[in-house]
Amino acid sequence: METKTLQANPLLISEDLRHIVTALRSGQVAALPTETVYGLAADLYNESAILEIFRVKGRPADNPLIAHIGALSELQKLISEPSDLFYQLAKCFWPGPLTLIGQRASGVPDCVTAGLPTIAVRMPSHPAMLQILKQTGALAAPSANLSGRPSPTSAADVLEDFNGQIPLVVDGGSSSFGIESTVLSLVGPKPVILRPGVISREMIEAFLGISIEVAGSGSPVLSPGMQYRHYAPKAKIHLLNSAEELSLFKERGAYIPETLTAQNLYAELRQADRLEKGEIAILLNRKMRSDEALMNRLEKASR
Repeated sequence: METKTLQANPLLISEDLRHIVTALRSGQVAALPTETVYGLAADLYNESAILEIFRVKGRPADNPLIAHIGALSELQKLISEPSDLFYQLAKCFWPGPLTLIGQRASGVPDCVTAGLPTIAVRMPSHPAMLQILKQTGALAAPSANLSGRPSPTSAADVLEDFNGQIPLVVDGGSSSFGIESTVLSLVGPKPVILRPGVISREMIEAFLGISIEVAGSGSPVLSPGMQYRHYAPKAKIHLLNSAEELSLFKERGAYIPETLTAQNLYAELRQADRLEKGEIAILLNRKMRSDEALMNRLEKASR
């Protein structure tokens, strides 16, 4: 299979937009840019297309997908009786890197939600992705990487994993945030963050006027990123506490990022693999430790 790359700078030209929309409507998958990471997208209501996402990624079937929409009107098809709180959060943080979980509507295929009674939904802010979503309706789109690998923040990252395996990649430049969306569950008595991200706990608490919790490792799996080894390069990651430890790994030839943030994390992990490094040494400082999203990804990738 030849993988065709189309440019979005930042929008798609009309001919390319028609080509992508036609492909998605016909049941094909396509790697699309978002402000968080690139997603491997398919028509949410086409079960064979959804199963193709799982096949291409090597993704376990019990790992639910996130629905992406381009308009609030799509919620009625996805969420069973969205609450006022759901709409308030959506209107405040969408388009943007916040995923909300609610009770799924009856028309959502089981394969999208891994059989769960809930569904995760967000509205991305990348202009090309919104262009596409406004014509296709809801798309399911997990990160466009082989399951377990670091998420892709550029079209080059996607091609590294899927060149010749998928028909289409839309090159929308580097992802502006470079880390997956925050996932907030609204199905319990109180909102709970299931996956930290760019929209911080403090931002959500300030909007809601209440304190919220981040789910622990033993919590029910309602969201991507809550089970399995995620975000991991081929190299083994070592999280260090002292400069002395770091110097030892430097002598061993480990890959040592000069600076590491949530925004450049996946690019650094992929670079270590490109250089065929067997180890990555990361010295944790106070700022890194205070970043819930970054530490969440580092801890999962270093398992």
